[in-house]
Amino acid sequence: MNPIEITRLGLTVLAISSSVVQAQTQAPRNITPAAPPGLAISDFAVRDGDSRLKGQTIIPEASTAKPGDSGRRAHTNVRLFVPAKAEESQEAGIAAPKAAVGPPFSGFYIETPASLACLYALVTPIAGCNPNAVTANALGGSKVVAIVDAYDNPSILTDLQRFSAQFGLPSPTATNFQVVFAAGARPALDNGWALEEALDVEVVHALAPGAKIILVEAASNSYPDLMQAEDIASSMVTAAGGREVSNSWGGAEFSGELSYASHFNGKTNVVFFASTGDAPGVSFPSTLPSVIAVGGTSVSRNVETGKFRQETTWADGGGGASAYVPRPPYQDGISGRVGDARGVPDISFDGNPNTGVWVYCGTSCGASDQGGWYIVGGTSVGSPAIAAMVNSAGGFAANSDIEHQKLYAHLGTASFFNVNLGVCGPYAGFFTVSTNAAKLWDFCTGLGSPRGLSGL
Repeated sequence: MNPIEITRLGLTVLAISSSVVQAQTQAPRNITPAAPPGLAISDFAVRDGDSRLKGQTIIPEASTAKPGDSGRRAHTNVRLFVPAKAEESQEAGIAAPKAAVGPPFSGFYIETPASLACLYALVTPIAGCNPNAVTANALGGSKVVAIVDAYDNPSILTDLQRFSAQFGLPSPTATNFQVVFAAGARPALDNGWALEEALDVEVVHALAPGAKIILVEAASNSYPDLMQAEDIASSMVTAAGGREVSNSWGGAEFSGELSYASHFNGKTNVVFFASTGDAPGVSFPSTLPSVIAVGGTSVSRNVETGKFRQETTWADGGGGASAYVPRPPYQDGISGRVGDARGVPDISFDGNPNTGVWVYCGTSCGASDQGGWYIVGGTSVGSPAIAAMVNSAGGFAANSDIEHQKLYAHLGTASFFNVNLGVCGPYAGFFTVSTNAAKLWDFCTGLGSPRGLSGL
C-alpha cells in the first residue's frame, strides 16, 4: 500500500467515525514531557554555556489541556526546547563570540528573523540560510496585524524592543504597537500566556516590520472571553483599513464549536488565522471555515555547519478531518482527500521546537534581564508568521474566504514547498504526498510551506 492509499484509509476512518476523531483529539498521543512540577517559565530560559546539541522539549502548563477544558477554555500551542546545562553535558559550551546584532547565544542553529526571511524567500536567499551568518531581515508589512491572546504581559513593549535591538529590526513605539484590554481592565498575569504573547508579537514584527501590531488581551482563556477579544480585534482591524487577526491558541474540537463561527465569518477586510495544535488530531478554532489553519513543519539543518537541508513534517503538528465542520467550497478540489469534512491545515510553517525560534520574554516570564531568551516552537509560531507574510504580500483580501480561494488556487505550484518527507497524525497514520508536480495537499502540512509571497 503506497502513502496515498494509507492516507485515504486514515481519512475513511475519520470520516465514518467522528467519535474516533474526537477521542483522538481530546487524548492525543504525545510523548513530549510536561514541565516538571515546581518549575516556572523562567527556569527554561537559555543561559551562557548551555549545550547546543543536547536538551529536551517541554510543554509549559499553559499549553497543557486539562480535564473539563473542551468547549470551555483554550490553551497555548507552545513547546520549549531546553538545552542541557553545561554541567550536565560533556560539551564545554560555546566558545565563539556573540555578534553585536544577531542570535543572543552563539553556536545554536535556532531560527532568527533573518534566517526565517531567508528560508521562506522574503529576501534573496543565501545558500544554507545559517542563522549565525545571515543578516538580511524582511522589510514588508503595512496597515495592521492584530493578535488575540489571554491574560496580560505587562512587559510586552520592552520585550519587543529588546528583541528588535538584538536582531536589527525597527524599534517599536506607541505609534506602531498597541495593547488593548478586551474587558476594559488589565487582565491577570500568567507566565505561560506572557511567553505566548512575546512569541506572537515578535514573530509578526520579524516578518512584517512595517505593520502596526495590536495585541488584544482577553480577560481569561475561556472561550467567551477570547471571543470578546476576537470581536474587538476584528473591529479595530476593519477601522484601520483591514488586514489580519492571528490566534495561536486552541483546544479540542467540541460539538458546539460552530456556534462560535459568527465571530470569524464575513468581517470586513479581515483575514483570520489560527494554529492547528501541537498534538496529533485537529483543534478548534483552526477547523472553522473562515479561518486559515496553520500547521507545523521541521527545519532540517546540518548539525556541524548549520546549513539548511530540507523541510519535513513535524510529527506533533495538528492535522486531520474535522468531526463537526463540513468541507468548505474552497476545498472541493481536494475532496478525494478530505471527504465531506473540513481538512486542516491549510498551510504550514516551522513549528518543531527542536528547530524553533528565539523569543525574548523578560520580567513577565519571571526571567531576569539577562536570562529572558527562550527557544520556542509549536504551531503558535506558524499563525503569526503566516499572518505576517500575508500582510507583507499586500493582497488586501476582503475576507478569509477570498484568501482561502487564493491559497488553494496555488495548490501544487512553486509558491508552496511540497513537504514530502515524514508522517504525522494519530498513530503517525498520515503520510505526506510525494508524487510529481501534481496538485498536492495532505493532512500533515496542507498546501505545504510558502516560498515567497506570490501564493499569499
